[in-house]
Amino acid sequence: MGVVRLASSTSASSMVAIVAVLGLVLNLAVVCNGGITSTFVRTIKYSADMPLDSDVFQVPPGHNAPQQVHITQGDHQGNAVIVSWITADEPGYSGVIYWSADSKNQTAVGVVTTYTFYNYTSGYIHHCTIGNLSFNTTYYYVIGIGNTERQFWFTTPPEVGPDVPYTFGLIGDLGQTFDSNRTLTHYELNPLKGQTVLYLGDLSYANDYPYHDNVRWDTWGRFTERSAAYQPWIWSAGNHEIDFAPELGETIPFKPYTHRYYVPYNASGSTAPFWYSIKRASAYIIVLASYSAYGPSTPQYQWLETELPKVNRSETPWLIVIMHCPWYNSYYSHYMEGEGMRVTFEPWFVKYKVDIVFNGHVHAYERSERVSNVAYNVVNANCTPVKDQSAPVYVTVGDGGNLEGLSTVMTEPQPDYSLFREASFGHGIFDIKNRTHAYFSWHRNQDGYAVEADSAWLFNRHYYPVDDSKSIRA
Repeated sequence: MGVVRLASSTSASSMVAIVAVLGLVLNLAVVCNGGITSTFVRTIKYSADMPLDSDVFQVPPGHNAPQQVHITQGDHQGNAVIVSWITADEPGYSGVIYWSADSKNQTAVGVVTTYTFYNYTSGYIHHCTIGNLSFNTTYYYVIGIGNTERQFWFTTPPEVGPDVPYTFGLIGDLGQTFDSNRTLTHYELNPLKGQTVLYLGDLSYANDYPYHDNVRWDTWGRFTERSAAYQPWIWSAGNHEIDFAPELGETIPFKPYTHRYYVPYNASGSTAPFWYSIKRASAYIIVLASYSAYGPSTPQYQWLETELPKVNRSETPWLIVIMHCPWYNSYYSHYMEGEGMRVTFEPWFVKYKVDIVFNGHVHAYERSERVSNVAYNVVNANCTPVKDQSAPVYVTVGDGGNLEGLSTVMTEPQPDYSLFREASFGHGIFDIKNRTHAYFSWHRNQDGYAVEADSAWLFNRHYYPVDDSKSIRA
């Protein structure tokens, strides 16, 4: 192509207008060796915790009223739900009464557990699995007794199938600051309407407080109830869930997390609640544990080795992995921290054509190219990641708003594998359309609810394995 030349008669005012437009375009983003580094600048400061008397932390009225209500998927297929809640003063009743418009009231009874952590004793933690539910049906449920009954509702997913549309929300590293509240509000009001949250680890940040203050687990549970009681949150554990504190006499990792947040790990043959899988609509979701052993002969390694071949892409074409620590990250925070796990599992991700991997941990946003580094074997020195259309897209959404603030320092120049990055708080949406196409969008808190700060069409690796890297850019 030749060079487009401006006619000599172009007026001075037209030239000014052209320069102004070019300036606006260039102000949107800086194009580096890789993709786009957003020039949007959020005021750099640590996020302030909401006061303990904030309305979002309010205890429901009535003696021993159920609180911190949350639900998650209760089986592998999607027609069961685990309902969890806490009663503060006494065990109370562990039953759940539930019904739909087409069914009579039924009752399921769960279990109660408690734990201690240093100088803290938990309330009574209830977990009740409701099974044999109809797909694509709204159910109402009641927990508590007498004057403290509380009613909620949820909708089961459509039956598993290859062309079933479904919309997932993506939140990570949320915490309980004013920015955390903005993130959750922004997600709730997003017109794309996520139906289930894929939670990318680091929940309450209780371990950032003196003595791992477990009261902060209670406040976080009450804060997130407004969403998590009405749609499933699919849990993955981050480093802030480890809660290993031998100086306090606490030597059992993940104690508060595993007591409070049950997941259906047995349904997928897992031996621990940190790695498991579920099917939901047209998606097969694999949850991995960045902070559990993953080398050969470990339980997680052996489970994933047998799990990936089980995925039937003609039934669930979209293969999604969620875990806390990113493998591809161009921020200084946690740079290359996931390298050991990448070296161990990345060849399987490429072999089985994982569509997309969602991470948290880095308190910022980044979306990658389809990239792999499976050729590198230490001896050959081929250590530069390359484009690979059999590899997943990697998306970091660790920008929920916690008290540690944003990760703002980036590696320069921007690596080739990085398509878009920005240090802002926000959330993501993954909207599956059919077996071939899905739409991903990222929404920064500072924008209107419908604004997409970054977005891309994703083409399914099994049914439509074409290059989708340049489908859409912000």
